[in-house]
Amino acid sequence: MAPIALEAEDHARDAEFNKALHGKSAQERAGFLAMMGGKDPAAQKAAIDEYFKHWDNKEAAEETPEIREARRAEYATLTRHYYNLATDLYEYGWGGSFHFCRFANGEPFRQAIARHEHYLAHVMGLRDEMVVLDVGCGVGGPAREMVKFSGANVVGLNNNDYQIERAKRYAAKEGLSDKLSFTKGDFMQMSFPENSFDAVYAIEATVHAPSLEGIYGQIFRVLKPGGVFGVYEWLMTDNYDNDDPEHRRIRLGIEQGDGISNMEKIEVALRAMKAVGFELELHEDLADRPDSMPWYWPLSGDFKYMQSIWDFFTIFRLTKVGRSSVHGFVGFLERFGIAPKGTQKTADSLAVAADCLVSGGQKKLFTPMYLMVARKPKL
Repeated sequence: MAPIALEAEDHARDAEFNKALHGKSAQERAGFLAMMGGKDPAAQKAAIDEYFKHWDNKEAAEETPEIREARRAEYATLTRHYYNLATDLYEYGWGGSFHFCRFANGEPFRQAIARHEHYLAHVMGLRDEMVVLDVGCGVGGPAREMVKFSGANVVGLNNNDYQIERAKRYAAKEGLSDKLSFTKGDFMQMSFPENSFDAVYAIEATVHAPSLEGIYGQIFRVLKPGGVFGVYEWLMTDNYDNDDPEHRRIRLGIEQGDGISNMEKIEVALRAMKAVGFELELHEDLADRPDSMPWYWPLSGDFKYMQSIWDFFTIFRLTKVGRSSVHGFVGFLERFGIAPKGTQKTADSLAVAADCLVSGGQKKLFTPMYLMVARKPKL
């Protein structure tokens, strides 16, 4: 695979676009209220055009190495615009922590999400007053949980201004601003000095990198000697065969609906860790554990796994029926100018990804929780 020429960062440009597109909607409550909080139609169209140019009229059977390389070359713009378009829908459907998790019997959805975050903190050994970097922090749900669980001081890194604004608002609301901060930046070219952090973690975020070796190398650089890196990585499993059209359709559906330029197999991630100098202490596909409930059940709509009546209100919106309702509702909002045009297209893309995630999970072609814990050698 060819080396990637990194996109030049332009924080002033991104801030201006964020202000033009989102206005004051970052201060609105999550979901549809933020979606209807004054998005600018022209800026929304620009984001839609810029993102979907990588996917429109490109079928899995016709995908070429050149098409994938074009996505990798524009990884930062692709990811930034994806979250400009999808963040409100994510918060509506999933909450403030944009990741999957394992489920235990009797465990409600929100509790399972938090336990997944706590488990990562546990296996990494996060503790009070450590200085920790959250790579690709989203709207800060996991970071807030890490602070409350471990007592660590967390810095969230994100290349999307809108998510940073929302993350700061939530941190202040929960009284965590003294332990939690957020900074704008491209994780492929971090501005932090070498040896800055006691620990680094990433929860389903480094999949957006155009090169796993590139992102892991940046994390290695900013870690202190002896520091620990923990990650839940999105990866295709050893069962994935790129020459199988159905496998490729599933992979491409996940990539399109989740803003991913280039998803890799498990073996690539393990090689990348070692190539940059990490000493792997633990690696395991948590999705392959013999759990009684699969990680993808909220998307599959199998209510036999529901653990609480409150889960119904969370899970229903993720099912095919719930996603169909969202399709109709956002179409109604678009038609009357309440939501910007393109919202329905984004929601439909997320729905395609949901179906492909379920298929990938059922066929064991894909995992959203390949756990790796690695350490930077001491000097």
